Amino acid sequence: METLDGNAIAGLLYEIFGEEMTAATAICESCGSAASVADSVVYLRLPGVVVRCRNCAGLQMVITRVHGLNCVDLSGIAVLEPPGNTP
Repeated sequence: METLDGNAIAGLLYEIFGEEMTAATAICESCGSAASVADSVVYLRLPGVVVRCRNCAGLQMVITRVHGLNCVDLSGIAVLEPPGNTP
C-alpha cells in the first residue's frame, strides 16, 4: 500500500483546524516521540485517512467523512502543539 508523508493532508488539516498544521508537533501516545505532522506516515486509500507515527507505526490519527462532516480521532496523539509552540 502506498504511503505518503503528512504534507499529503495539508489541505484537509487546514479545513479541520483552520490553520496550517503540517508543522505542528505531535507527541505519539505509543512511543512518546515528538515529530512534525509532516513527518508522519499517511495512508489515503483506507476507509478514511490513517496517520501513523514514523518511529513506531502507532496509530495517531484517523479522519473520516460522514454525512459531509469530518470526523477526527486524535487518540494516538498525546500532545498536538500548533506551529510556533514548544511541547
